[in-house]
Amino acid sequence: MDQFQSEGGELMVGGIPLRRLAERIGQTPFYAYDRELLTRRVAELRAALPAGIKIHYAMKANPMPAVVDHMARLVDGIDVASGRELKVALDSGANPHEISFAGPGKRHEELRQAVAAGILINIESFREVSELAAIRQATGWPVRVAVRVNPDFELKSSGMKMGGGPKQFGVDAEQVPALLAEIGQAGLAFEGFHLFAGSQNLRPEAIVEAQRKCFDLALRLAESAPSAVKFLNLGGGFGIPYFPGEQRLDLSSISANLAAIATEAREKLPEAEIVIELGRYLVGEAGIYVCKILDRKVSRGHTFLVADGGLHHHLSASGNFGQVIRKNYPVTIGDRSDAPAGEAVSVVGPLCTPLDILADRMALPEAHPGNLVVIFQSGAYGASASPQAFLDQPRVVEVLV
Repeated sequence: MDQFQSEGGELMVGGIPLRRLAERIGQTPFYAYDRELLTRRVAELRAALPAGIKIHYAMKANPMPAVVDHMARLVDGIDVASGRELKVALDSGANPHEISFAGPGKRHEELRQAVAAGILINIESFREVSELAAIRQATGWPVRVAVRVNPDFELKSSGMKMGGGPKQFGVDAEQVPALLAEIGQAGLAFEGFHLFAGSQNLRPEAIVEAQRKCFDLALRLAESAPSAVKFLNLGGGFGIPYFPGEQRLDLSSISANLAAIATEAREKLPEAEIVIELGRYLVGEAGIYVCKILDRKVSRGHTFLVADGGLHHHLSASGNFGQVIRKNYPVTIGDRSDAPAGEAVSVVGPLCTPLDILADRMALPEAHPGNLVVIFQSGAYGASASPQAFLDQPRVVEVLV
Protein backbone atom coordinates (compact mmCIF):
# COMPACT_ATOMS: atom_id res chain seq x y z
CA MET A 1 0.00 0.00 0.00
CA ASP A 2 2.34 2.68 -1.29
CA GLN A 3 -0.02 5.58 -0.61
CA PHE A 4 1.05 5.49 3.06
CA GLN A 5 4.68 5.99 4.05
CA SER A 6 6.52 4.67 7.12
CA GLU A 7 9.26 6.18 9.27
CA GLY A 8 11.26 4.05 11.67
CA GLY A 9 8.90 1.16 11.17
CA GLU A 10 5.85 3.24 12.06
CA LEU A 11 3.10 4.04 9.60
CA MET A 12 2.49 7.74 8.94
CA VAL A 13 -1.04 9.08 8.47
CA GLY A 14 -1.44 12.71 7.51
CA GLY A 15 2.18 13.21 8.51
CA ILE A 16 1.55 11.85 12.03
CA PRO A 17 3.19 8.66 13.38
CA LEU A 18 0.58 6.00 14.05
CA ARG A 19 1.16 5.62 17.80
CA ARG A 20 1.05 9.37 18.33
CA LEU A 21 -2.15 9.53 16.29
CA ALA A 22 -3.67 6.84 18.50
CA GLU A 23 -2.75 8.86 21.59
CA ARG A 24 -4.20 12.00 20.02
CA ILE A 25 -7.47 10.20 19.31
CA GLY A 26 -7.51 8.73 22.78
CA GLN A 27 -8.63 5.21 21.94
CA THR A 28 -8.50 2.27 19.64
CA PRO A 29 -10.12 1.09 17.44
CA PHE A 30 -10.42 3.97 14.99
CA TYR A 31 -10.64 4.83 11.32
CA ALA A 32 -8.26 7.48 10.03
CA TYR A 33 -8.68 9.19 6.67
CA ASP A 34 -5.82 11.14 5.10
CA ARG A 35 -7.13 14.41 3.65
CA GLU A 36 -4.09 14.87 1.41
CA LEU A 37 -4.74 11.48 -0.21
CA LEU A 38 -8.37 12.45 -0.82
CA THR A 39 -7.29 15.71 -2.43
CA ARG A 40 -4.68 13.96 -4.53
CA ARG A 41 -7.11 11.32 -5.80
CA VAL A 42 -9.59 13.89 -7.08
CA ALA A 43 -6.82 15.98 -8.66
CA GLU A 44 -5.36 12.94 -10.41
CA LEU A 45 -8.80 11.92 -11.65
CA ARG A 46 -9.49 15.38 -13.05
CA ALA A 47 -6.14 15.36 -14.81
CA ALA A 48 -6.91 11.96 -16.35
CA LEU A 49 -10.45 12.70 -17.52
CA PRO A 50 -11.44 14.92 -20.45
CA ALA A 51 -12.46 18.48 -19.65
CA GLY A 52 -16.12 19.01 -18.98
CA ILE A 53 -16.85 15.67 -17.32
CA LYS A 54 -18.34 16.36 -13.90
CA ILE A 55 -17.37 14.30 -10.85
CA HIS A 56 -19.97 13.53 -8.19
CA TYR A 57 -19.15 11.93 -4.85
CA ALA A 58 -21.48 9.08 -3.83
CA MET A 59 -21.38 9.77 -0.11
CA LYS A 60 -22.79 6.38 0.87
CA ALA A 61 -19.19 5.17 0.48
CA ASN A 62 -18.16 7.31 3.45
CA PRO A 63 -20.73 9.69 4.97
CA MET A 64 -18.54 10.95 7.82
CA PRO A 65 -19.41 14.69 7.93
CA ALA A 66 -15.78 15.86 7.94
CA VAL A 67 -15.04 13.72 4.88
CA VAL A 68 -18.15 15.02 3.09
CA ASP A 69 -17.17 18.61 3.96
CA HIS A 70 -13.73 18.03 2.45
CA MET A 71 -15.01 16.24 -0.64
CA ALA A 72 -17.66 18.89 -1.31
CA ARG A 73 -14.86 21.39 -1.94
CA LEU A 74 -13.14 19.07 -4.42
CA VAL A 75 -15.91 17.55 -6.53
CA ASP A 76 -18.72 19.03 -8.60
CA GLY A 77 -21.64 17.44 -6.79
CA ILE A 78 -22.83 15.00 -4.13
CA ASP A 79 -25.08 11.98 -4.56
CA VAL A 80 -27.10 11.01 -1.49
CA ALA A 81 -29.15 7.92 -0.70
CA SER A 82 -31.29 9.04 2.25
CA GLY A 83 -32.79 12.08 3.88
CA ARG A 84 -30.16 12.02 6.61
CA GLU A 85 -27.38 11.92 4.02
CA LEU A 86 -29.06 14.88 2.32
CA LYS A 87 -28.81 16.88 5.55
CA VAL A 88 -25.07 16.12 5.80
CA ALA A 89 -24.57 17.14 2.16
CA LEU A 90 -26.44 20.41 2.65
CA ASP A 91 -24.54 21.12 5.88
CA SER A 92 -21.27 20.64 3.95
CA GLY A 93 -22.09 23.63 1.79
CA ALA A 94 -22.61 21.62 -1.39
CA ASN A 95 -24.65 23.46 -4.01
CA PRO A 96 -28.22 22.04 -3.86
CA HIS A 97 -28.39 22.27 -7.65
CA GLU A 98 -25.55 19.73 -7.76
CA ILE A 99 -26.98 17.27 -5.22
CA SER A 100 -28.91 14.25 -6.47
CA PHE A 101 -30.90 11.67 -4.52
CA ALA A 102 -31.12 7.98 -5.49
CA GLY A 103 -32.64 5.01 -3.69
CA PRO A 104 -35.35 2.45 -4.42
CA GLY A 105 -37.38 3.13 -1.26
CA LYS A 106 -37.60 6.88 -0.73
CA ARG A 107 -40.13 7.73 1.98
CA HIS A 108 -42.71 10.46 1.41
CA GLU A 109 -41.01 12.62 4.04
CA GLU A 110 -37.68 12.24 2.23
CA LEU A 111 -39.22 13.18 -1.12
CA ARG A 112 -40.76 16.28 0.43
CA GLN A 113 -37.44 17.13 2.08
CA ALA A 114 -35.65 16.78 -1.28
CA VAL A 115 -38.18 18.98 -3.09
CA ALA A 116 -37.89 21.64 -0.38
CA ALA A 117 -34.10 21.59 -0.75
CA GLY A 118 -34.31 22.02 -4.53
CA ILE A 119 -32.13 19.02 -5.33
CA LEU A 120 -32.43 16.58 -8.23
CA ILE A 121 -34.47 13.46 -7.46
CA ASN A 122 -33.67 10.28 -9.37
CA ILE A 123 -37.08 8.69 -9.88
CA GLU A 124 -37.05 4.91 -9.46
CA SER A 125 -40.74 3.97 -9.70
CA PHE A 126 -44.13 5.10 -10.97
CA ARG A 127 -45.16 5.58 -7.32
CA GLU A 128 -42.56 8.32 -6.90
CA VAL A 129 -44.05 10.25 -9.85
CA SER A 130 -47.48 10.38 -8.23
CA GLU A 131 -46.07 11.30 -4.82
CA LEU A 132 -43.92 14.07 -6.26
CA ALA A 133 -46.87 15.37 -8.27
CA ALA A 134 -48.89 15.57 -5.06
CA ILE A 135 -46.07 17.42 -3.29
CA ARG A 136 -45.84 19.87 -6.18
CA GLN A 137 -49.59 20.49 -6.13
CA ALA A 138 -49.65 20.98 -2.35
CA THR A 139 -46.64 23.30 -2.14
CA GLY A 140 -46.26 24.95 -5.53
CA TRP A 141 -42.54 24.21 -5.39
CA PRO A 142 -40.75 23.12 -8.57
CA VAL A 143 -39.77 19.44 -8.60
CA ARG A 144 -36.51 18.57 -10.36
CA VAL A 145 -36.30 14.97 -11.51
CA ALA A 146 -34.18 12.55 -13.50
CA VAL A 147 -35.02 8.94 -14.27
CA ARG A 148 -32.84 6.21 -12.87
CA VAL A 149 -32.80 3.55 -15.56
CA ASN A 150 -32.34 -0.17 -14.98
CA PRO A 151 -30.53 -0.98 -18.24
CA ASP A 152 -31.00 -4.18 -20.19
CA PHE A 153 -27.31 -5.03 -19.68
CA GLU A 154 -24.92 -5.23 -16.72
CA LEU A 155 -21.40 -4.07 -15.95
CA LYS A 156 -19.33 -7.16 -16.61
CA SER A 157 -16.90 -8.29 -13.88
CA SER A 158 -18.31 -5.84 -11.35
CA GLY A 159 -18.21 -6.58 -7.63
CA MET A 160 -21.87 -5.62 -7.24
CA LYS A 161 -24.23 -5.72 -10.23
CA MET A 162 -26.78 -2.89 -9.95
CA GLY A 163 -28.30 -3.03 -13.40
CA GLY A 164 -29.48 -5.60 -15.95
CA GLY A 165 -32.07 -8.28 -15.29
CA PRO A 166 -34.64 -7.92 -12.50
CA LYS A 167 -33.43 -5.25 -10.05
CA GLN A 168 -34.92 -3.15 -7.30
CA PHE A 169 -32.97 -0.17 -8.60
CA GLY A 170 -34.43 2.23 -11.13
CA VAL A 171 -37.07 1.66 -13.79
CA ASP A 172 -36.63 -1.04 -16.42
CA ALA A 173 -35.48 0.57 -19.67
CA GLU A 174 -38.49 -0.75 -21.58
CA GLN A 175 -40.85 0.97 -19.10
CA VAL A 176 -39.10 4.34 -19.17
CA PRO A 177 -41.03 5.85 -22.13
CA ALA A 178 -44.31 5.36 -20.26
CA LEU A 179 -42.74 6.83 -17.11
CA LEU A 180 -41.50 9.86 -19.06
CA ALA A 181 -45.04 10.47 -20.32
CA GLU A 182 -46.33 10.47 -16.74
CA ILE A 183 -43.56 12.87 -15.67
CA GLY A 184 -44.61 15.28 -18.41
CA GLN A 185 -48.29 15.03 -17.50
CA ALA A 186 -47.50 15.61 -13.82
CA GLY A 187 -45.64 18.85 -14.56
CA LEU A 188 -42.39 17.70 -13.02
CA ALA A 189 -39.19 19.34 -14.26
CA PHE A 190 -37.46 16.56 -16.17
CA GLU A 191 -33.67 16.99 -16.41
CA GLY A 192 -32.18 13.71 -17.52
CA PHE A 193 -31.11 10.15 -16.79
CA HIS A 194 -29.10 8.24 -14.21
CA LEU A 195 -27.66 4.90 -15.36
CA PHE A 196 -25.62 2.79 -12.94
CA ALA A 197 -24.78 -0.73 -14.08
CA GLY A 198 -22.43 -1.92 -11.33
CA SER A 199 -19.54 -1.15 -8.99
CA GLN A 200 -16.01 -2.19 -7.96
CA ASN A 201 -14.68 -3.00 -11.42
CA LEU A 202 -10.96 -3.16 -12.24
CA ARG A 203 -11.38 -3.97 -15.95
CA PRO A 204 -11.27 -0.75 -18.00
CA GLU A 205 -12.71 -2.48 -21.06
CA ALA A 206 -15.82 -3.47 -19.09
CA ILE A 207 -16.31 0.09 -17.83
CA VAL A 208 -15.83 1.48 -21.36
CA GLU A 209 -18.40 -0.94 -22.75
CA ALA A 210 -20.94 -0.10 -20.03
CA GLN A 211 -20.48 3.67 -20.47
CA ARG A 212 -20.94 3.36 -24.21
CA LYS A 213 -24.07 1.25 -23.82
CA CYS A 214 -25.44 3.64 -21.19
CA PHE A 215 -24.94 6.61 -23.49
CA ASP A 216 -26.56 4.87 -26.45
CA LEU A 217 -29.50 3.89 -24.26
CA ALA A 218 -29.85 7.48 -23.04
CA LEU A 219 -29.94 8.68 -26.65
CA ARG A 220 -32.80 6.30 -27.42
CA LEU A 221 -34.74 7.22 -24.29
CA ALA A 222 -34.25 10.94 -24.90
CA GLU A 223 -36.58 10.62 -27.90
CA SER A 224 -39.46 10.07 -25.44
CA ALA A 225 -38.40 12.75 -22.95
CA PRO A 226 -40.79 15.63 -22.20
CA SER A 227 -37.92 18.14 -22.45
CA ALA A 228 -34.25 18.34 -23.36
CA VAL A 229 -31.74 16.24 -21.42
CA LYS A 230 -29.64 18.48 -19.17
CA PHE A 231 -28.15 15.83 -16.88
CA LEU A 232 -26.66 12.48 -17.82
CA ASN A 233 -25.16 10.41 -15.02
CA LEU A 234 -23.24 7.49 -16.53
CA GLY A 235 -22.56 5.96 -13.11
CA GLY A 236 -19.16 4.89 -11.93
CA GLY A 237 -17.99 1.37 -11.30
CA PHE A 238 -14.33 2.34 -10.83
CA GLY A 239 -12.75 -0.19 -8.48
CA ILE A 240 -9.75 -0.20 -6.17
CA PRO A 241 -7.40 -3.14 -5.55
CA TYR A 242 -7.97 -5.14 -2.38
CA PHE A 243 -6.46 -8.56 -2.95
CA PRO A 244 -3.18 -10.10 -4.23
CA GLY A 245 -2.81 -9.84 -8.00
CA GLU A 246 -5.13 -6.85 -8.36
CA GLN A 247 -3.79 -3.65 -9.91
CA ARG A 248 -4.99 -0.07 -9.77
CA LEU A 249 -7.41 0.85 -12.54
CA ASP A 250 -5.85 2.22 -15.75
CA LEU A 251 -7.94 5.25 -16.73
CA SER A 252 -6.48 5.91 -20.18
CA SER A 253 -9.05 4.01 -22.25
CA ILE A 254 -11.88 5.18 -19.98
CA SER A 255 -10.82 8.78 -20.54
CA ALA A 256 -10.62 8.34 -24.32
CA ASN A 257 -14.08 6.78 -24.34
CA LEU A 258 -15.57 9.59 -22.26
CA ALA A 259 -13.98 12.14 -24.60
CA ALA A 260 -15.68 10.45 -27.56
CA ILE A 261 -19.00 10.36 -25.71
CA ALA A 262 -18.70 14.04 -24.79
CA THR A 263 -18.02 14.96 -28.40
CA GLU A 264 -21.08 13.04 -29.58
CA ALA A 265 -23.19 14.49 -26.78
CA ARG A 266 -22.42 18.04 -27.89
CA GLU A 267 -24.19 17.22 -31.15
CA LYS A 268 -26.99 14.92 -30.02
CA LEU A 269 -27.63 16.13 -26.43
CA PRO A 270 -26.33 19.70 -26.63
CA GLU A 271 -27.73 20.81 -23.25
CA ALA A 272 -26.54 17.79 -21.29
CA GLU A 273 -23.84 17.80 -18.63
CA ILE A 274 -22.14 14.41 -18.33
CA VAL A 275 -21.52 13.16 -14.80
CA ILE A 276 -19.65 10.19 -13.40
CA GLU A 277 -20.61 9.13 -9.88
CA LEU A 278 -17.85 7.65 -7.74
CA GLY A 279 -17.62 6.70 -4.09
CA ARG A 280 -15.18 3.93 -3.22
CA TYR A 281 -12.72 5.04 -5.92
CA LEU A 282 -12.43 8.53 -4.40
CA VAL A 283 -12.10 7.62 -0.72
CA GLY A 284 -11.33 3.91 -0.36
CA GLU A 285 -7.55 4.05 -0.55
CA ALA A 286 -7.26 7.11 1.71
CA GLY A 287 -8.44 5.34 4.86
CA ILE A 288 -7.12 2.80 7.36
CA TYR A 289 -8.71 0.93 10.24
CA VAL A 290 -6.58 0.56 13.37
CA CYS A 291 -7.12 -1.75 16.33
CA LYS A 292 -4.89 -2.89 19.21
CA ILE A 293 -3.81 -6.42 20.02
CA LEU A 294 -5.13 -7.55 23.39
CA ASP A 295 -3.86 -11.10 23.48
CA ARG A 296 -1.61 -13.52 21.65
CA LYS A 297 -2.66 -17.13 22.00
CA VAL A 298 -1.75 -20.42 20.40
CA SER A 299 -4.37 -23.04 19.72
CA ARG A 300 -3.17 -26.43 18.47
CA GLY A 301 -0.15 -24.93 16.79
CA HIS A 302 -1.83 -21.87 15.24
CA THR A 303 -1.30 -18.31 16.56
CA PHE A 304 -4.22 -15.95 17.05
CA LEU A 305 -3.81 -12.24 17.64
CA VAL A 306 -6.94 -11.13 19.49
CA ALA A 307 -7.68 -7.44 18.87
CA ASP A 308 -10.06 -4.89 20.37
CA GLY A 309 -11.74 -4.35 16.99
CA GLY A 310 -13.46 -6.68 14.59
CA LEU A 311 -16.34 -7.25 12.21
CA HIS A 312 -18.65 -4.96 14.21
CA HIS A 313 -16.46 -2.08 13.01
CA HIS A 314 -15.19 -3.42 9.69
CA LEU A 315 -17.67 -5.85 8.22
CA SER A 316 -16.03 -5.65 4.77
CA ALA A 317 -12.61 -6.79 5.99
CA SER A 318 -14.20 -9.71 7.82
CA GLY A 319 -15.53 -10.99 4.49
CA ASN A 320 -19.17 -10.70 5.52
CA PHE A 321 -20.09 -7.79 3.23
CA GLY A 322 -20.65 -9.62 -0.05
CA GLN A 323 -17.57 -11.82 -0.44
CA VAL A 324 -18.45 -15.28 -1.70
CA ILE A 325 -15.02 -16.68 -0.84
CA ARG A 326 -13.32 -14.82 2.00
CA LYS A 327 -10.07 -13.06 1.11
CA ASN A 328 -7.76 -11.02 3.31
CA TYR A 329 -7.65 -7.25 2.94
CA PRO A 330 -4.10 -5.83 3.00
CA VAL A 331 -3.04 -5.84 6.65
CA THR A 332 0.12 -4.95 8.55
CA ILE A 333 1.34 -4.32 12.07
CA GLY A 334 1.36 -0.53 11.89
CA ASP A 335 4.03 0.08 14.53
CA ARG A 336 6.30 -2.71 13.23
CA SER A 337 5.83 -2.23 9.49
CA ASP A 338 9.55 -2.55 8.72
CA ALA A 339 9.85 -5.95 10.42
CA PRO A 340 9.88 -9.02 8.19
CA ALA A 341 6.71 -11.04 7.78
CA GLY A 342 6.96 -14.11 9.96
CA GLU A 343 4.66 -16.99 10.67
CA ALA A 344 1.12 -17.07 9.34
CA VAL A 345 -1.23 -15.83 12.06
CA SER A 346 -4.93 -14.97 12.30
CA VAL A 347 -6.10 -11.59 13.55
CA VAL A 348 -9.47 -11.95 15.25
CA GLY A 349 -11.74 -9.59 17.09
CA PRO A 350 -13.34 -9.69 20.57
CA LEU A 351 -16.76 -10.92 19.47
CA CYS A 352 -18.17 -14.30 20.45
CA THR A 353 -18.56 -15.55 16.88
CA PRO A 354 -16.19 -17.44 14.55
CA LEU A 355 -17.04 -14.87 11.83
CA ASP A 356 -14.99 -12.22 13.63
CA ILE A 357 -11.83 -12.54 11.55
CA LEU A 358 -9.81 -9.59 10.22
CA ALA A 359 -6.91 -11.59 8.75
CA ASP A 360 -6.87 -15.34 8.29
CA ARG A 361 -3.57 -17.25 8.28
CA MET A 362 -1.67 -14.23 6.98
CA ALA A 363 2.09 -13.69 7.20
CA LEU A 364 2.63 -10.59 9.36
CA PRO A 365 5.47 -9.04 11.35
CA GLU A 366 5.71 -10.59 14.81
CA ALA A 367 3.25 -8.85 17.10
CA HIS A 368 2.25 -8.91 20.76
CA PRO A 369 -0.30 -7.22 23.02
CA GLY A 370 -0.12 -3.46 22.58
CA ASN A 371 0.91 -3.52 18.94
CA LEU A 372 -1.39 -1.88 16.40
CA VAL A 373 -3.03 -3.77 13.55
CA VAL A 374 -3.70 -1.70 10.42
CA ILE A 375 -6.14 -2.64 7.66
CA PHE A 376 -5.59 -0.68 4.46
CA GLN A 377 -8.17 0.18 1.75
CA SER A 378 -10.60 1.08 4.52
CA GLY A 379 -11.83 4.50 3.47
CA ALA A 380 -15.08 3.20 2.00
CA TYR A 381 -17.91 1.06 3.38
CA GLY A 382 -16.33 0.84 6.82
CA ALA A 383 -17.89 2.26 9.97
CA SER A 384 -21.28 3.12 8.45
CA ALA A 385 -21.57 -0.29 6.75
CA SER A 386 -20.83 -2.32 9.89
CA PRO A 387 -23.07 -3.63 12.72
CA GLN A 388 -21.59 -1.53 15.49
CA ALA A 389 -24.33 -2.45 17.99
CA PHE A 390 -23.58 -6.18 17.69
CA LEU A 391 -22.78 -7.62 21.14
CA ASP A 392 -22.75 -4.06 22.51
CA GLN A 393 -19.03 -3.43 22.09
CA PRO A 394 -17.67 0.15 22.13
CA ARG A 395 -18.26 2.10 18.92
CA VAL A 396 -15.41 3.01 16.60
CA VAL A 397 -14.06 6.56 16.25
CA GLU A 398 -13.44 8.22 12.88
CA VAL A 399 -10.95 11.04 12.22
CA LEU A 400 -9.83 13.05 9.20
CA VAL A 401 -6.17 14.05 9.43
